[in-house]
Amino acid sequence: MSGGSISSGKRKRARIEIIPLIDVIFFLLATFVLFTLSLTKSNGQPVRQPDSETGESRDPSGSHTVTILPAGDLAWDKDPISSAEFLQRIQDYHLQEPDGRILINGDQMAHFSGVIYVMDEARKAGFRKVFIETRTKEKAREGE
Repeated sequence: MSGGSISSGKRKRARIEIIPLIDVIFFLLATFVLFTLSLTKSNGQPVRQPDSETGESRDPSGSHTVTILPAGDLAWDKDPISSAEFLQRIQDYHLQEPDGRILINGDQMAHFSGVIYVMDEARKAGFRKVFIETRTKEKAREGE
């Protein structure tokens, strides 16, 4: 018997490498998470604002947006709410931020009475900065 023999009579045991297996599992997990996130839809309310030639860009910081949908329903920062919830939220917001701003984001097909209702309630709550959002003619041409 020579010392350089390849087969020594012992049977080699198979080894499972765990590190590459963990890498594959993390890759599949990350792919699943990214795919799942791409499937979630925005909860925003679809509105088409009326066009305006004199509209100005706004800074949304320090403000809340009240959306008036074509059917007359209301949304607070894209969250659908009832009229009672709107009254409660606007009062709570005024207590937290007395100098806050209310932005009215109405669909061009929404009833004007909805806009007046939101403006009246905002003023009753004590807000003096109530704005109506519109699309400028440039944004309308870009298709936003």
